[in-house]
Amino acid sequence: MVPPRYSKLTPALLDSLRSIVGLPHVLTDRESLKQNATDATGVIFRMPEAVVRPGSAGEVAGVLRLCDEHRVPVTPRGGGTGLSGGAMPVQGGIVLVLDRMNRILEIDRESMAAVVEAGVTTQAIQEAVEAVGLFYPPDLPTSGSSTLGGNIAHNAGGTRAVKYGVTRDWVLGCEAVLPTGEVIHLGGKLVKSSTGYNLTQLLVGSEGTLAVVTRLVLRLRPFPAHSWTLVAPFADMHAAARLGPELFRMGVVPRTLELMERRAIQAVEEKTGESHAFGSGGAIALVEVDGTDPGAVEAEAQKVGEACARLASGDVMVCDTPAKVQRVWKLRDSFGEILRPRVSRAPDIVVPRSQVPEFFRALDEVKGKYPAIETISFGHAGDGNIHLMVLKGSTAEWRDTVNRAIEEVYRRVVALGGTISAEHGVGAVNREFLKLAFTEAEVDLMRRIKMAFDPHGILNPGKIFSPGG
Repeated sequence: MVPPRYSKLTPALLDSLRSIVGLPHVLTDRESLKQNATDATGVIFRMPEAVVRPGSAGEVAGVLRLCDEHRVPVTPRGGGTGLSGGAMPVQGGIVLVLDRMNRILEIDRESMAAVVEAGVTTQAIQEAVEAVGLFYPPDLPTSGSSTLGGNIAHNAGGTRAVKYGVTRDWVLGCEAVLPTGEVIHLGGKLVKSSTGYNLTQLLVGSEGTLAVVTRLVLRLRPFPAHSWTLVAPFADMHAAARLGPELFRMGVVPRTLELMERRAIQAVEEKTGESHAFGSGGAIALVEVDGTDPGAVEAEAQKVGEACARLASGDVMVCDTPAKVQRVWKLRDSFGEILRPRVSRAPDIVVPRSQVPEFFRALDEVKGKYPAIETISFGHAGDGNIHLMVLKGSTAEWRDTVNRAIEEVYRRVVALGGTISAEHGVGAVNREFLKLAFTEAEVDLMRRIKMAFDPHGILNPGKIFSPGG
């Protein structure tokens, strides 16, 4: 496949963009370009030539049609909270920011569905539907700033995926704009449909490489008003990893099952000056159960307590006030931000839930083989998703071995039936490892789908796989 040849923005093209979205919404000042040159990875920067902020699907269509005609690359961007380089304009061109498209258009209580624009934040839709007794489950540490458009692009998971699934499980339909400028409408407020290909779900997780999603139809459910939050210490991550299989054996499907390596907690404590009395041990498990029946929820919490009593290295703490619950979640949600300055790479691997203990054994073997590599782990053990923070090193041995160590971790993950990313995506950061997760025939099929949607390769080039590579 021959790599596309892209064009630079000219003064005439900038004037055309301004005529489509309005003069104030085409930004070329250095500060605006710099703010959109990377995402939350913060390790690779690529300056765009302009930042364009459309206010409607029609304006998105006009921008894409113009850029397709003149072969100008377009990088869609939500809240910029991604961790795979998905929103970086690696080929220059424009960054298409959908922050102006931030309206909640409808909350349909009878159909239990919401219609929202792509720039709405996760927290905004959660608060809006909870006010009328409904629930949108996907929840992220960055819910206050991550947008639904970005969530659908990366099929975001979050802390509640073990019980409620990931973003794709809550998307019923969408409006999207193809790179050639056509506006398409897919799905709707339908519980079921067997009419044609499910193009809605094809767009979920496509990382903005196939179309720009401008509007979503989200599935909702009744709000689970009752919940219990429990925290227990374990000797190490190996011991903590046994909790998930034990709970599932007992018939408990928790809303949340998070594992936290003690060193992650210590990093937060050193930064904030706060201490957390979680008992001794090298790992902590955070478990939540919820539901609409208070008696049933309490019974599940008792089963969690019994499992922890058998496996944990200390007493189980029940977070029995909103303040305690808020405090433990503030700790958990701060890991990424506080550890980021120390981190070189942050793989978010996923294995079958039954293989989480085996993953930690494999990780120890890889670290034993590459002693210069140091990691801190935490993540969503209930759905098999572990965030592995590979710390920066300064020695020649570290520089010589870090990439080999990461690749070996990925190979071990795939051998366990897992894959290289659960929720962050492939983006620009992980594309060199795509060959570990898929065969050549499978990658070729993805490329052909990309070509069908985007024949000139203008939309988010350099993500998932290299253009023409």
